[in-house]
Amino acid sequence: MVHLASIPTNKDIGKPLVEGMEKLKVAEQSDQDQFTTSVYGSRFASEDLPKHEMPETEMPKEVAYRMIKDDLSLDGNPMLNLASFVTTYMEKEVEDLMTESFSKNFIDYEEYPQSADIQNRCVSMIGRLFNAPLDGDMAPVGTSTVGSSEAIMLAVLAMKKKWKNARQAAGKPTDRPNIVMSSAVQVCWEKAARYFEVEEKYVYCTENRYVIDPEETVSLVDENTIGICVILGTTYTGQYEDAKAVNDLLIKKNIDTVIHIDAASGGFVAPFVVPELEWDFRLEKVVSINVSGHKYGLVYPGVGWVVWRAPEYLPKELVFNINYLGADQSSFTLNFSKGASQVIGQYYQLIRLGKHGYRAIMGNLTRTADYLAESLEQLGFVLMSEKNGKGLPLVAFRIDPKSNKHYDEFAIAHQLRQRSWVVPAYTMAPHTNDLKMLRVVVREDFSKSRCDQLLDDIKLCQGVLDKMDKDEIKKHNDFIRLNQSHSGRRQNVHPHYRNEKHSLQGKTGKTHAAC
Repeated sequence: MVHLASIPTNKDIGKPLVEGMEKLKVAEQSDQDQFTTSVYGSRFASEDLPKHEMPETEMPKEVAYRMIKDDLSLDGNPMLNLASFVTTYMEKEVEDLMTESFSKNFIDYEEYPQSADIQNRCVSMIGRLFNAPLDGDMAPVGTSTVGSSEAIMLAVLAMKKKWKNARQAAGKPTDRPNIVMSSAVQVCWEKAARYFEVEEKYVYCTENRYVIDPEETVSLVDENTIGICVILGTTYTGQYEDAKAVNDLLIKKNIDTVIHIDAASGGFVAPFVVPELEWDFRLEKVVSINVSGHKYGLVYPGVGWVVWRAPEYLPKELVFNINYLGADQSSFTLNFSKGASQVIGQYYQLIRLGKHGYRAIMGNLTRTADYLAESLEQLGFVLMSEKNGKGLPLVAFRIDPKSNKHYDEFAIAHQLRQRSWVVPAYTMAPHTNDLKMLRVVVREDFSKSRCDQLLDDIKLCQGVLDKMDKDEIKKHNDFIRLNQSHSGRRQNVHPHYRNEKHSLQGKTGKTHAAC
């Protein structure tokens, strides 16, 4: 996801950080341009880093490196960011391979044919992992993307186009397409529906159910439904939605619609932890699946994958046959130029770890998540996620309402942030009575030792908050909410786009869970 940036006006740029600074007399720096001393002895260390206007003159490479590195030191530690599914550890050997490929433009098949072939190998391995049907005449198809968001956009486009073609062939109107999905979907599903003019039909969560209800899901399908989204691991609670039940109901009721599986997080977990779970191309109504390589695929961001059951589910008119730099290629993508590094990184992980390696890692993550879940229950929290591999290796939990605490989950998140942990608090999907929750994502680098350190700090935060006054906690939380970044949180959103009312967050206050 790329954030929309606001370009500050000249009036905003001119504001001093502290009033009265213009009156402060500071000894002038030498006008010597040569970099002859240490980084912090140079004139650059006493000047503001350029923020809005490109500088006229050069800066020594050592200074540029150190100044930017110092600036980035204010970021959180990725290994302590338990909000994100994104991979934060890879072996040095694969890092070297990826670094050596930084300059390769993946789209240039003529110049880098081996990189293109490596993508094809990955697609084949992932398709087989998802039990793509290989006995027919028409082979399944797939492609790499910059992440699951692009993969989902492509899948929605394919479903919409196939539905439209069928409607036109039958002489029926095509102006009201819709898609059925959970209200707990990641924001990219809302974007796909809005960008491609598809009506959203939501299956709302409840206070006790955080995934779709298969019966209600199928009941929402009508002749204008392009497809159903089923999530293999929701971003809130990590639960697997019941794709088989939806599939069987569609067959039983003879309903002609298809299923797309959003396996962004679960696609590299379920096959190794619960291989008996039927969610993939073993189900005849499943026509496409997306998965994020940079989550439990164990690759640095960003890389994703999308696979279609057969070419008939990816209409030919969406695919461009291009002769680029002398090579014929078929392309279905929302972008063009991109580096080859992440695809190469994915291939390394697939052949380096193999099924046994992925199974061992995912098994460890599941055990760590279970240990954390049981420990949090002992601390008095209510568990919202599944255990024993029945969902993603994450732990979603909330304060027990019976404990009558005078603070909420956001207060705990703020206290943990002061100890460098990023453990997000969320307002659950709509129709859950504003249910609040905390979520810890267990990644490859989250060992049992680090888990114990987190538990110690959670206990400490509980003790601190128990002793704080309710009004004091509210004032503290309000201050943090308005000043989450060094420049002030509010400045991150352009005034023109504040207070929108078209998304689930704008309409209901739903907090989108980090991915």
